[in-house]
Amino acid sequence: MKLSSLSIFVGLAVQFALAAPELKRQSSNALLINPAGFPDLPSPQTTNHRVGPTPQVSTGSTLDLDDVQGDILIGMRKNKETFFFFSIQDAATFKSKLSSDIKALVTSTNQILGTPPTTALNIAFSSRGLTALNVTDNLGDASFTSGQFANADSLGDPGTTNWVSQFTQKSIDGVLLLASNDVQNVDDQLANIQSILGDSISEVYRIDGAARPGNEQGHEHFGFLDGVSQPAVQGVQDPLPGQASVAPGVILVGTDGDGTTRPSWATGGSFLVFRQLQQKVPEFSKYVQDHALNVPGLTEEENADLFGARLIGRWKSGAPIDLAPLRDDPDLGANNQMNNNFTFAHPEVPGFDISTNQTFCPFSAHIRKTRPRADFGTEAANTHHIIRAGTPYGPEVTDEETASGKSSTDPSLERGLAFVAYQSDIPNGFEFMQEIWVDNFNFFKANTGVDPIIGRQQGSAADALRNITGTNPLDFTEVFTLDLDFVVSRGGEYFFSPPISALSGELAA
Repeated sequence: MKLSSLSIFVGLAVQFALAAPELKRQSSNALLINPAGFPDLPSPQTTNHRVGPTPQVSTGSTLDLDDVQGDILIGMRKNKETFFFFSIQDAATFKSKLSSDIKALVTSTNQILGTPPTTALNIAFSSRGLTALNVTDNLGDASFTSGQFANADSLGDPGTTNWVSQFTQKSIDGVLLLASNDVQNVDDQLANIQSILGDSISEVYRIDGAARPGNEQGHEHFGFLDGVSQPAVQGVQDPLPGQASVAPGVILVGTDGDGTTRPSWATGGSFLVFRQLQQKVPEFSKYVQDHALNVPGLTEEENADLFGARLIGRWKSGAPIDLAPLRDDPDLGANNQMNNNFTFAHPEVPGFDISTNQTFCPFSAHIRKTRPRADFGTEAANTHHIIRAGTPYGPEVTDEETASGKSSTDPSLERGLAFVAYQSDIPNGFEFMQEIWVDNFNFFKANTGVDPIIGRQQGSAADALRNITGTNPLDFTEVFTLDLDFVVSRGGEYFFSPPISALSGELAA
């Protein structure tokens, strides 16, 4: 579809009309980062275990934020983080130490939001791990029970040929998540835990992550601000303009809005999806430069930046292209009152049809694939939400990699995202997003293409050719062929992050 110059002019007019006022960044503690543009953190729970800082958003739930593990609701904010995957060797000793020593070290949501410890600790268990602890209750999630390895093909992984071997061996019983502002703090706490647990566990694998340095803090390795569009949990925080508002039961099992029967001891827990996602940054950057658009009035570099932004759906600052369609707007990106306040519909544009017009944002753009907003009607009916809590891992791109346009084969230079997603229902949350939206070639409209960043058609080989349309705002029908995977799944596992009370209750019984 060819667009008239009037359409482009309208896009510019909308962009310039949305100049965002400068906002002060919210303060943060040393353990967490809080870049401008991120949604506000929830407030600590105060009295009577009521959910929420304000009565008008209270759900009436008896959820206790002293019992909910601290990583679940805060999003992508850890400064330094280690994921320590372990196998249980002596269940009796492990259960005893879990109750007597480890539980006291586990950090609650209220602690994270109030006065956090030097090093925060959370713990989660695979289905195999719960079985090792003789916990046989049905948690009501078939994907959790079968594990991620069994679902690899459905997720679009090209078999498990690229998976880290430890994720294929079915030997992971649990994961410790340790976060601090300093790597030494994390190492010290991990050594303390290993000393407590002794031979009752053995290390299977670990990943060390960290927020990127300097002005890149809060940005993933491709350079884009990540974690902007988290949902607000009703009763825990008031939604910002354009922020999705979800019932607690969408994230936390056994709470308001969770329609599945769960054992009572699991209330306030959440299913944790872990994925190690390698990012081929030099290749992505080269592809973006090689496919710079030809929008009149923009320089070659601006056209390259525009192409990259239309693949993602946001500029590197976090500004959405739906509100800033031609150039980045850092003030908008830093304004959490405005950077989510859009729906992909444009009633202010005469004759705009959300089902055909991709002037402002392609149907295939990453943020549209993972949160379609008004594409399928009102967002209030959408229950497919997750809270993402991952952390980048690996070093910055080297000069040699930049010059060659290729990622190094040196394992020590691998980089990517230690992806974490929390939800009360893995098939309805992470798996639905990946399989029905991200990997769907005909998402919203025939021949849209898969998500250009993390999408792959089921059954396709590694680096299989993938076509996308809509990326050129001057010609929606132009086909762009992606000839390699910019993000490579290195495997992962599904876990259950139990309420803290269960650590001395059901899991230690």
